[in-house]
Amino acid sequence: MIIIKTPEEIEILREGGKHLATVLYKLRDMVKPGVSTKDLDLHAEKLIREMGDVPAFLNYRPEGANKPFPASLCISVNDEVVHGIPSQKRILQEGDIVSLDLGLKHKNLFTDMALTVPVGVVSKENKKLMDITEQALAVGISAARSGGTVGDIGHAVASFVRSQNKNNNMQYGIVEVLSGHGVGRAIHEDPYIPNFGKAGTGAKLVSGMVIALEPMLNAGTKNVTIDADGYTFRTADGKNSAHFEHTILITDGEAEILTCTNTKKDPKGLVP
Repeated sequence: MIIIKTPEEIEILREGGKHLATVLYKLRDMVKPGVSTKDLDLHAEKLIREMGDVPAFLNYRPEGANKPFPASLCISVNDEVVHGIPSQKRILQEGDIVSLDLGLKHKNLFTDMALTVPVGVVSKENKKLMDITEQALAVGISAARSGGTVGDIGHAVASFVRSQNKNNNMQYGIVEVLSGHGVGRAIHEDPYIPNFGKAGTGAKLVSGMVIALEPMLNAGTKNVTIDADGYTFRTADGKNSAHFEHTILITDGEAEILTCTNTKKDPKGLVP
């Protein structure tokens, strides 16, 4: 069931989204060679709790999972697409790219956000992958309007990626088995929001809906596998992947980005 948020809930989600973006940008600035993924996870939990909030992912057990997720921060490196589990043994190396995916609960309401960042100096190919994925998120947000449909979002994202593949002679694969989702009263709510689709189809977008959009692009095949830990998705061909996500509010005009620190409209996830 799709939940339309009340004005009071929307204001709380704005506050929570600002908290989440603040934490995630601080974590972004910590990413460098020699840092362990567990260190980032522990710092994420510390920052969230200092704000009086609760990590959304820690001990969360999604549908179908055999065990709760053991960390506050999903950290996925290189060919890992999403849901990588932090480890003190996993040390970031120069040239890696790393997805930081984080959620928090603020006054009992949830927001969700992700970005992919370079570790030191990365290859032109990796930078292009990150740039195109971030742009795909902006395109999806632009298509998210009251009166439209979930299919409009997926169609816009997929059309943009196809154009980039053609213009750059690339073959970015859109991960199809993972998607965006509703968010707010729970970490995952309806509707399911794929990053592909047919315009005019799927659930209607209505003012007051709060959704998380999160394109995931692979440098090669769209196909993925899942590790024995039951959480970590990775590319089937071993090529790198990038992931960006914002929680947004559907309005009667342009969507409002809730996971930002300084303005209500921040499609590229930038801060001063």
